[in-house]
Amino acid sequence: MTDTQTISPLRVVVLISGSGSNLQALIDGQKNGSLPIEIMAVISNKAGVKGLERAEQVSIATRVISHKDFDSREAFDQKLLTEIESFSPGLVVLAGFMRILTEGFTQHFVGRMINIHPSLLPKYQGLHTHQRAIDANDSHGGASVHFVTAELDGGPIIIQAKVAIDDNETSDSLAAKVLTVEHKILPLTVKWFALNKLTMAANNAVLCGESLPPQGFQWQDNEETNRLIDVLVKA
Repeated sequence: MTDTQTISPLRVVVLISGSGSNLQALIDGQKNGSLPIEIMAVISNKAGVKGLERAEQVSIATRVISHKDFDSREAFDQKLLTEIESFSPGLVVLAGFMRILTEGFTQHFVGRMINIHPSLLPKYQGLHTHQRAIDANDSHGGASVHFVTAELDGGPIIIQAKVAIDDNETSDSLAAKVLTVEHKILPLTVKWFALNKLTMAANNAVLCGESLPPQGFQWQDNEETNRLIDVLVKA
């Protein structure tokens, strides 16, 4: 049996562009022992953002690499890649990192880089996801965690969580609801990866040796889902 007590901490680098609330969920999991990880560094393409402060408060290394300092996307990505690899991570987490990455960069980290996206992929890749879901009269919005590939928000989906879209919902109110489930499913995904339960193979997300369906594991905040997750972690 593998658990958080017997496995070496997974070295993680987190990329951000803003407030870093999902980063905070990972920091909290590391601190309370629920996540067998060590966040080696937090890298932002913007200076002065809240996420950097969150990292600095707990003595995690921070770096700022501004895309504005480079004359091409390739040059920026090469600098970013070099900086990430200096920390020898087993996993790279995009937690609100608002840059489109080049194919060469994504190929370098394929199978060991994940992203959290605020929609039920494959719906609403890109920006303004909550308003697009409301405008389409969808009954639910949500969040997805997926492996990163060269296709924007198009890599194999690992896990999704849905939230209901109420009457008179606004993009801000929906974003707040989605954020609460993001803080659940991103740490869970990182935990699966850290426990060697999650891999990417043949462009599929594979959990405990079984390929996940196209929309990934469907997370719900109920006893049945939590019991299944517990079984998967302890298998």
